[in-house]
Amino acid sequence: MNIKDSIHSFIDKIFNPPLTFLDMAIDKLRAVGQITAQGLNVGKYLAIFGDMPTAWQLVISSALMSVVILGSLLIFRSVMRLYYSLKEGVKWW
Repeated sequence: MNIKDSIHSFIDKIFNPPLTFLDMAIDKLRAVGQITAQGLNVGKYLAIFGDMPTAWQLVISSALMSVVILGSLLIFRSVMRLYYSLKEGVKWW
């Protein structure tokens, strides 16, 4: 065995465990992607409200939509605060 092969095998021994871990992570992420690609049927979870009168169904759907809108605004506000703080930090750097 020459020096090139011994160096090659030494480098393979060093980088084999991280590469194996990364390959396993890629496989797991692909499996998760296949599951989420099916989508989420919210109707199954909200079917319990189907027995209520129409007015109450509208109240519940309005409440859920307002929670989604307020949550998205909160996320947007957090992202903008982060952006402005980074912008201010770069300005004075």
